[in-house]
Amino acid sequence: MRVARLARIGLSEEEAATLAGHLNDILHYVEKMNELDTADVEPTSHVVPMSNVLREDEAAPSLPLSQVLKNAPDAADGQFRVPPVLD
Repeated sequence: MRVARLARIGLSEEEAATLAGHLNDILHYVEKMNELDTADVEPTSHVVPMSNVLREDEAAPSLPLSQVLKNAPDAADGQFRVPPVLD
């Protein structure tokens, strides 16, 4: 219940008990993974070997401003107008 309260999630006692069981299962699985010997395993960013996964950053023509703002619910001076976020 403490985690749900911190996350501001309203849970019934039954839901909290069910989710607590799921969370315990996940934590047991992580403990099991920590038992693995990974001393000889190289760190990787991908599971399978990959090279050149990122394309070159090339400038390309963009859409005309009139087309970009065509479906905007509110636009002014070539920009999207949005409600203020801060007072």
